[in-house]
Amino acid sequence: MTDPISDHAARKGSAELLILATLDTGELHGYDLCREISARSGGVLTFRVASLYPILYRLEDRDWIEGRWKLVSGRRRRCYRLTAEGRKVLARQRSRWSSFIAALSRTAGLKNV
Repeated sequence: MTDPISDHAARKGSAELLILATLDTGELHGYDLCREISARSGGVLTFRVASLYPILYRLEDRDWIEGRWKLVSGRRRRCYRLTAEGRKVLARQRSRWSSFIAALSRTAGLKNV
């Protein structure tokens, strides 16, 4: 396994993309969102729940995601899902990140995985 990338600066630019892309597959609450990002990245990308919520609130303020209270396993939890606007933003971000990663790979001589 690769060392986890938990440094704030390393995650900062990609956090919105990671959250939106993870919510593209369905509704999740914060803890499960953190677990899913970690699982999808093989443990390389990690978020602490406490650092995730300010980002979720910001995305909710922008109307990119919608949060609602649900009863999950007998506990009240705030679950998040993408809005129609969030899906549009995700499509644009995926396109931009794809171009960025391709350019970075070419410039730094990285091999495609």
